[in-house]
Amino acid sequence: MQNFLRGAVFTLALAAGSSAALADSIPGMRGHDHTGVTVPDMKQAVDFFTNVIGCQKAMSFGPFADDKGTFMKDLLGVDPKAVIEEITLVRCGFGSNVELFKYTAPDQKDLQAKNSDIGGFHIAFYVDDVAAAKTYLEGKGVATRMGPLPVNEGPAAGQTILYFQAPWGLQFEAISYPGGMAYEKDATTVLWSPKEPAK
Repeated sequence: MQNFLRGAVFTLALAAGSSAALADSIPGMRGHDHTGVTVPDMKQAVDFFTNVIGCQKAMSFGPFADDKGTFMKDLLGVDPKAVIEEITLVRCGFGSNVELFKYTAPDQKDLQAKNSDIGGFHIAFYVDDVAAAKTYLEGKGVATRMGPLPVNEGPAAGQTILYFQAPWGLQFEAISYPGGMAYEKDATTVLWSPKEPAK
């Protein structure tokens, strides 16, 4: 009986811990809506996302500025004299959206961040065949890196990856895991995947 009670208390403690962890989130958070990216040339960026990647343009709007006050700083944390010339949103397959910004600002920097830089990032797109993606991208004149690289060990075993780069330096990845990944076998949380449309 004592062992049973200990087990029950342990199970309740785990359950309480997991519900507490779930409670620590933004109220009503549903998922990833979009990633925002500032680009140097909106026409070039929209052309790359639509005519190379295969996303679809959904809408454009702007400009936004505040000549007299601090609205831009208060809302977005940018220089008060920053101007958003245009915002364009594109939808990418069964994944989330990408929001493209064309800014001008007195303190604007061209970061050209590498994946290893703090604040550096990449956008990954799921593809059915990474080798076919590489052939296609190179046919479009897109710079690709080593690969396709199959991952054969560890929790990510089952995926194949390839990094590539937009003409203005933004980093991308083509990824595929048609049979899933090794971690999924024992996972309590499985990563969301755009492999198939939501049912």
